[in-house]
Formats: sequence, C-alpha cells, structure tokens
Amino acid sequence: MKFEAILFDFDCVLIDSEPITNGVLREMLVEEGWPISKDECEAIFIGHTVRELRDLIKGKTGKPWRDEWLQQFYKRRNDALDQHLQIMPGALQAVDAAQQYTGNQIACTSGADRFKIELQFQKVGLYEPFKDRIFSGHEMPKSKPAPDVYLADMSHLNAKPNQCLVIEDTAPGATAGIATGATVWGYCPFGDERAFKNLAIHRVFKSMHDLPILLQQQAANSISKGLI
Repeated sequence: MKFEAILFDFDCVLIDSEPITNGVLREMLVEEGWPISKDECEAIFIGHTVRELRDLIKGKTGKPWRDEWLQQFYKRRNDALDQHLQIMPGALQAVDAAQQYTGNQIACTSGADRFKIELQFQKVGLYEPFKDRIFSGHEMPKSKPAPDVYLADMSHLNAKPNQCLVIEDTAPGATAGIATGATVWGYCPFGDERAFKNLAIHRVFKSMHDLPILLQQQAANSISKGLI
C-alpha cells in the first residue's frame, strides 16, 4: 500500500525532549513531597499529560492540585528545553523523505501543548515543514490514547485513515493511531520494544535514519504489486 499521509508523534520521535521534561517534572514532584525515581517518573508520565494524572499527583504528594504549580512546571520545562533541546538524530532526513514520499502530506500529532511544540520546532529548525499542520491533544476533546488528535489531522489532510502511516514511540500514542485504522510503525530508539507489547504494530524501527529506506521499500513494494 502507498501511504497517503505520514503522521509523526513529537516527543522522542522528532525531538529529544522527554528526558529534559521528565527531569524537570521529577524535580518538582520531589519538591512537593513525592520521592519519585527517574525510572518511575518516566514509566508513569511518558505518553501522558501532567494534568491528566493530577489525581495521582495529589494522592502521592498529599497536596491539593494547583494550576499555579502546573504553570510553574511549564515555565521551568520551557526554560530547560530552551537550554538543552536536541533534534532526534536523522529526523531532518526522515521528514524530508516523508514529504517526498507523500507529496508533502505530513503532520505532527502530539499530546503536548502547542506552545511547547512550536517552541521546540523553531529551536531545532523543523517548524517550516509542520507550521500549519501541528495538532495538539490539549485542543481535542480527549488526548491520546483516544484517537481524536489523529483523526483531526487526517481530516485536515483529507487523508483516509486506513491509508495513513503513524510513527509513534509510546503505547498510548500507538493505541490512538491503531484506533483510527492507520498503519502504525513503532519507533524504538533505545532498543526496548516492550512499550508495544500486545499492540497491533506493523513494524518496529530503531533509528530515524532508517525511515527513508523503509519508505523506499514501501514504495517499491507498492509498485511491484501494482498498487500505484
């Protein structure tokens, strides 16, 4: 099958931001009285918004939820990202290959807030390819693992869900993509495929440098089968 559109998740797919974000979050949770470890913080929060898990935070810290605390987290997170953010190796080449493969039918589909997405894209030089095709779960009725944000960008691109390719690195994101009927490829840069256990992932790859090659193979297979 020749994909009509390619939809990228954001954190740890295009931008190496999760370690920075989770580092700040862990520091602030410890300050609030929850002695959470680095590994535990990553296991709980990656793939979810902080607000989404506010009841857990309240229970673990013994303190009421405060929007002021969340806004302080956003500020400290954004400052840290501004200082330390890096693009995922191979992401520029992967995006370019996806644009060529689809005729520029690409989008960014993230559970993050729009300010964070745009801030980071501008910092690493990826804003232009996605500037009018950024979709945030914060702006949808439900964020991932619900399919709302993926369905929104598919509609914007006028692409049939079952002819779209979704690139995801977390179980909630992959679940959202699968729920639309799209083909989902799991991106696993650190070699741990357990995030996709029991999910209907079509393939797993470990480097963004591999994506252009995989798309070339996909196009060749489609031609050989007379699908394009």
